[in-house]
Amino acid sequence: MQYEAVIGLEIHAQLLTDSKMFCGCSTKFGSEPNTQTCPVCIGMPGVLPVMNKKAIEYVIKTGLAVNCNIAPYSRFARKNYFYPDLPKGYQISQYELPLCEGGYVEITDNGASKKIRLTRIHLEEDAGKNIHEGTGNYSLVDLNRAGTPLMEVVSEPDIRSPKEAVEFMKKLRIILRYIGVCDGNMEQGSLRCDANVSVRPSGQKELGVKTEIKNMNSFKFIEKAIDYEIKRQIKILNDGGRIIQETRLWDSDRGTTESMRSKEEAHDYRYFPEPDLVPVEVEQSWAEKIKAQLIELPDSRRNRFISQYGLPQSDTEILTSEMPIAEWFEKAVKLGGDPKAVSNWIMGEFMRLLNEENKQIDECALKPEQLVGLLKLIDKGIISGKIAKTVFEEMYRTGKDAGEIVKEKGLVQITDESAIEKAVDDVIAKNSKEVERFKAGDENLLGFFVGQIMKATRGKANPKIVNELLRKKLSAHTA
Repeated sequence: MQYEAVIGLEIHAQLLTDSKMFCGCSTKFGSEPNTQTCPVCIGMPGVLPVMNKKAIEYVIKTGLAVNCNIAPYSRFARKNYFYPDLPKGYQISQYELPLCEGGYVEITDNGASKKIRLTRIHLEEDAGKNIHEGTGNYSLVDLNRAGTPLMEVVSEPDIRSPKEAVEFMKKLRIILRYIGVCDGNMEQGSLRCDANVSVRPSGQKELGVKTEIKNMNSFKFIEKAIDYEIKRQIKILNDGGRIIQETRLWDSDRGTTESMRSKEEAHDYRYFPEPDLVPVEVEQSWAEKIKAQLIELPDSRRNRFISQYGLPQSDTEILTSEMPIAEWFEKAVKLGGDPKAVSNWIMGEFMRLLNEENKQIDECALKPEQLVGLLKLIDKGIISGKIAKTVFEEMYRTGKDAGEIVKEKGLVQITDESAIEKAVDDVIAKNSKEVERFKAGDENLLGFFVGQIMKATRGKANPKIVNELLRKKLSAHTA
């Protein structure tokens, strides 16, 4: 029997506020354990929570960016369960009345566009962190993260493959980073994902029994875990078994999902309205004010780059993948850089150097005006494209201008035809066997000769003059 997968994601994003959701403690990552706590976030008796307005604004901003309806009235609830990293014995979350409902995120898969509908976006506080390390029959608890504002984005079961799930997650991450509400750092856990996975016979409308895969924090793990779970469920059904509704964990070392708890062991959270917090009322004027703060979003910017600058879609996908990249590119173009040339340098040498050092484009010394200066030197014939790569890397490392580097290192391109002709003659004289092969019809050797000439001139010879003289000389030899 042929089956299709039905997948829905629950994505948790820590919000970029300076303080926690219901107290003034810092949300800074990486501090010494249990140094960013107070009586409120560790649940001491008699304390009262106070809402972080900025966190509420960030959720509304996200909802507007992904086409949600903003609820004029929402409220917080207590989600009751016991776990060592939850000091109050309950989590303040939103249940029946979330801040945002509906909406969608548009993804592209194999060139086709698809809308993944959203069920809701709500706001809650994060739990602390259990640390299962070291010797001894015990675990440690760090409550620095407890109380950090956490936004949960819940999708409809519109996803049909692991690849679509990853594309949805990537697209949402880009949007969240664009609008500045989450840093999207999956390694640090500020963006993580639960996946609800089921399978059903192809063509059937009724949903199959689902399992939930918890706490995945990389695109690779999300794709592998969902793929494994789909295959596991199909095998069970083909063998005549039945799927058990349960929560599972992804074991990256073994490449399998493992059972955590069954439906019978699932928590009854006993939600009830949070008595210590007033409801949230979002007036239309407040929502409009937040909407006015939204910048041009990735899809809109990508379409504009295609129409305004004549770039291919493959270029714009990379250029709009991060807001700092898009802004860097556009500043260089406004300073006089040819759009395609700027794009090529960003996608080629620039990305290579950034990836080597695991840096973002706004963390390096190289500025848009410096790339434009380099492009002008190439256009004027002062340096060759090959030398330009050397200059570019030096610019990246030092922050110096192209002209300064060219002058310091004596990299000015050789355009004197007589000097280049001498280098051409020398190379032809030293490679008589290759000349004979060329005469016999092996025209691929032209690249070999060009390479030898550029090597002899330390990359300084004007490539156009080299090619013209080389063809002329080789043709004479052939005749």
